[in-house]
Amino acid sequence: MSSVGLLYVGAVLFINGLMLIGVVPAKAAAAMNLFVGGMQVIFPTLIILQSGGDQATILGASGLYLFGFTYLYVAWNTLTGASGEGLGWFSLFVAGCAVVYGILQFTLFDDPVFGVIWFAWAVLWFLFFLVLGLGRDRLGLTTGWFTLLLGIFTGAIPAMLLLTGSYATGTVEGVVAAVIGVVLFGIAWALGRRGGVSQEERVVAPVAAAGTEGI
Repeated sequence: MSSVGLLYVGAVLFINGLMLIGVVPAKAAAAMNLFVGGMQVIFPTLIILQSGGDQATILGASGLYLFGFTYLYVAWNTLTGASGEGLGWFSLFVAGCAVVYGILQFTLFDDPVFGVIWFAWAVLWFLFFLVLGLGRDRLGLTTGWFTLLLGIFTGAIPAMLLLTGSYATGTVEGVVAAVIGVVLFGIAWALGRRGGVSQEERVVAPVAAAGTEGI
């Protein structure tokens, strides 16, 4: 994934996380989903058209569509009031593809850090499936916090490292990234469960919005 595209993936995940935890109204997040979704469809198309048929380049660009279509789907649901089930099941497809892309980062591209990042995205999109596709509303806040945290730690931070030439990958860095990913999920889980019975009241609004207006 290009460093520029990754930066804005971080931005839209951050906004969508805030939406899921009830800080940002769904309609207020629609514009960012449109902008980034469009970018994540246009950019890989241009890359593929200019690739000269190079399979590695095409493979690298192909994963961007998964994100682009997700964010455009979110914007569509928000602006039309469509239910979230279709987006939820699409998220299951994205989660499965993300696992494959993660494996390829380890085996084909020798990039353990991005392998871990792809696996983290697989977990996140699977949570989207559970919340939107299966209606597991109790996971709404956990999903929102995990979305927000991954926007920072799998989007903004690695993008900045790439843009400044400071990115490094290897076995040690991959292990560190995996530990950070587990810790972030633990934090999201704790924040999502915080408040006991009152958590159910807090989750109603953002999950209801997610069900009708997107991630």
